[in-house]
Amino acid sequence: MASKPFKGVIKLDVRDSKPDWTPYTLAKAPKGAPNILIVLYDDTGQAAWEPYGGRINMPTLQKLADNGLTYTQWHTTALCSPTRSTFLTGRNHHLNAMACITEGAQGYPGWSGRLPAECATIGQVLQENGFSTFWLGKDHNVPEQDIATGASRSEWPVQKGFDRFYGFLGGETNQWYPDLAEDNKFIDQPYSPDEGYHLSRDLVDQALQMIRDQKASNPSKPWFMWLCPGANHAPHHAPKEYIDKYKGKFDDGYEAYREWVMARMIEKGMLPEGTKLTPINPLPDDVANPADAVRPWDTLNDDEKRLFARMAEVYAGFSEYTDVQVGRLIDYLEESGQLDNTLVFYCADNGASGEGSPSGSVNENKFFNNFPDELSENLKYLDVLGGQETYNHYPTGWAVAFSTPYQMFKRYSEYAGGTACPMVIHWPKGINAKGEVRNQYHHSVDIVPTILEACGLEMPKTYRGVEQYPLSGVSMKYTFDAKPDAPTQKKRQYYSMLGTRGIWENGWKAATLHAPLTGKGHFDQDQWELYHVDEDRSESTNLASQHPDKLDALIKAWFDEAEINKVLPLDDRSAAEVLGVERPTEEEPRERYIYYPGTSPVPEGVAVNVRGRSYKILADIEVKDSQCSGVIFAHGSRFGGHSLFVKDGKLHYVYNFLGIKPEQKFVSKTVLKPGKYTVGMEFTREKAGEHGESLGRTKLYVNDQVEAEGDMRTQLGKFTLSGDGLCIGRDSGDAVSEDYTSPGEFTGGEIKFVGVTVEKSQYLDLEKLAAAAFAVD
Repeated sequence: MASKPFKGVIKLDVRDSKPDWTPYTLAKAPKGAPNILIVLYDDTGQAAWEPYGGRINMPTLQKLADNGLTYTQWHTTALCSPTRSTFLTGRNHHLNAMACITEGAQGYPGWSGRLPAECATIGQVLQENGFSTFWLGKDHNVPEQDIATGASRSEWPVQKGFDRFYGFLGGETNQWYPDLAEDNKFIDQPYSPDEGYHLSRDLVDQALQMIRDQKASNPSKPWFMWLCPGANHAPHHAPKEYIDKYKGKFDDGYEAYREWVMARMIEKGMLPEGTKLTPINPLPDDVANPADAVRPWDTLNDDEKRLFARMAEVYAGFSEYTDVQVGRLIDYLEESGQLDNTLVFYCADNGASGEGSPSGSVNENKFFNNFPDELSENLKYLDVLGGQETYNHYPTGWAVAFSTPYQMFKRYSEYAGGTACPMVIHWPKGINAKGEVRNQYHHSVDIVPTILEACGLEMPKTYRGVEQYPLSGVSMKYTFDAKPDAPTQKKRQYYSMLGTRGIWENGWKAATLHAPLTGKGHFDQDQWELYHVDEDRSESTNLASQHPDKLDALIKAWFDEAEINKVLPLDDRSAAEVLGVERPTEEEPRERYIYYPGTSPVPEGVAVNVRGRSYKILADIEVKDSQCSGVIFAHGSRFGGHSLFVKDGKLHYVYNFLGIKPEQKFVSKTVLKPGKYTVGMEFTREKAGEHGESLGRTKLYVNDQVEAEGDMRTQLGKFTLSGDGLCIGRDSGDAVSEDYTSPGEFTGGEIKFVGVTVEKSQYLDLEKLAAAAFAVD
C-alpha cells in the first residue's frame, strides 16, 4: 500500500524507533468537497418532462430546476451502455470500448465491451481520494458473458471503484420482478409486487440506507452516488394509481402533442423563438428502417388510438412514480442538512425509445426477436398495461413526440432526437443562480470533468501503473456562473452509433442519412447533411448545398475523430444479428450441458443456447409423493421462455413464444406415481419461419415413451434482455407459464440432474452422459 517513503526511524528496539504513519494513511477528500448525486434516467427526450414543457409531472425534478440550472443543449451518445460508460470515465464511448450495448460487443478495439485499463473510472478516482462510493440501479457496462455466478467480476461495479452496488447488471429488467445483484452476488428481491414491491421504490430504500449507514460511522466523508433507475426504459411498469393520473392526457395523439409541447418549450426558454418542427418521418424510404416509421395519428382506428394513448399514460406514470421515489432521497438530504453541499445531476442517457415499433408492444422482446406485434394481441392487455402481465413499450410516434422538436429518437446519433436529453444541475453551495436556463452545448463526456473540478481533483495521468487516456470532455463548471447564452467552451463532439454518424463543431453539425439496424451497409455511399445548430436548434434545414466546404471540413473532422477514438468499423446489422453474435467466454460453448438443483439462476449469456437449432432436455427425477409438483427446468419468463414441470401428477413442457397466447403446451398421458423417472423433451428444427423463428416438431418423453408431440416454434433471439436466467427446481422472477406461480419450487420429490444437448446425438446418449456426471459428482 505504501506509496510515500517512510520517514520514521527503525532501530532494533521499538522504544528507540520513531513511527511514521504517512505512507499508510488513506487519502482524505479535499476540504469542503461536495457530495455527488447523479440521477440517470433511461430513454427520455427533452419534451417529455414538465420542467422542459412536457406533460409528465416531475415534482422532484421541478424542485431542483427551480433552485438550479436547466440545460437545453446537453447531449449523449444515443444509446445506454455507451452513454453510461462516458459517465464512468469521461472518455468517448469508443475509447471505453462501448461502441454499442454490451450485448452487441464485437472483437474490435472500440467495441469489446470491456473498459480498457487506460480508462480509470470516476468511482476509482473519488474512492482513492476519500469519498464513499455507491452505485444503485442499472449497470449495463458488464459484458454479457460476465453476468454469471462463476464468471469474472472484473467489470462489476465493486471492482470499478464502488464500495457498494445494488441493482441490475443488464440493459433492462422487469420492474415487478427484477434481476438483482448486491455487491458481488445475485440476490432475490426482498418482497413481492403483491406486498407493494416496485424496483424504483426498492432502489431509493437502498440508497437511503447506504447514506445513513455511512453517516453513522464516517460522517465527515463526502459520498458519490450514481442512482440509475429502470425508468424510463421498457418494460414500462408503474402502480396503477400513477398511470391513471394521466387518463386522457394523451388522447390528442403524438402529432398534436408535438405542436403543443414545442410552443411550451419556446415559452419556457428551452428552445429559441423561430425553432421549426421537423417531420415525423424525416428519412427517405430508401434509407429508413420500416420498424422505426411513425404511423400518422389520423390513420389509426379508434382501438389503436385508445391503445397508443394508454401506452403513453403508462410511460408518464412510470416516470412520475420514479421521480417521487427520488424525491424521498432529496427530502432526506434536505432534512439531514446534506442537500446544500450536494452536487446533483438529474438527467437521461439517450432520447426517447423507438423500440416499440410503429404499433407499440405489450412485449418489447418481440423487437429484439425481429417479430411483429399484432393489434388484436395487444388490445387484450389494454386494461392491465403497466402491470405484471405486460412488458410494454409505446409506439414510435411517442418516441418522436417526446423527442420534440428534433428528428428521430434513441439509436439515431446523427440527429438530436437521439442525443438531446434533459439535464438539471442543482448545488446550492456552488451555484448562485436559481431557476435559470443554460444554452451552452455539452455532452455526457463532460460530466466527469465537471465533478473533478467541483471537488478540486484531477484525473490521474497514470493509474495502477497504466498511462491513462486524456479526458474527452470539458468541465461544465464555468456555466454555473455564466450567462444563459455565454459561449460554450466545448469545441467538437463526434457521434457514431449502429451505423449512424454525426459531428458537431463550433455550432455546426454534419450528419449522415443512415438508419441503424437496417443491414444496408454501403457507408461510403452515405449522404451527409449540414445544419447550423446555433441558428437552427431543431436541425430542420439542410445547408449542405449552400456550404459544401464547411460540410467537407466536418466530414474530414469526423474521420479524424474516428481514428483518434477507435470508432471503426461501422455496423448497422439488425438487432437479432448484432445480439446473436457468439462471443468468447471463460467457458467455451458446449454441445452438452449438465445442471443441478440448488444453484443460482444461470444468466442467458452463459446458459445453453437453444436458439435456431434442435435441442433436447433430459432430467433424472424421483417422485416420492403422489402430490409431487413444481418446476424441473425453466429459462426465461412469461414474455419468452420454456419450462419443464410437473403439475397434477403429469409432466408438462411449455414453450412460451414471446408471450403470445396460447402457450405451446405438451402434457404427458402418464401420471407420475412414486418412483424414479427419466423425463424430458426433444425439439427437431425443420425450417425457419417468416421472421427467422425456428419451426419444427416437439416430443415429450417419460422414460422411453413419447407422451405427447406436435408442431412448435422457437424464438430467433434471446428470451429476454432482463436476464431472467436458467433455473433448476424453481423459476426465478416471473413464471414462464401461466400454469404455475413463481417460484414454483419442485416438491414431493428429488431432481438428480438436468441435461441439455444441442447436438444431433441419440436421446439415450445424453441420459448416459448425465448419469455418468452425476455418479462422479
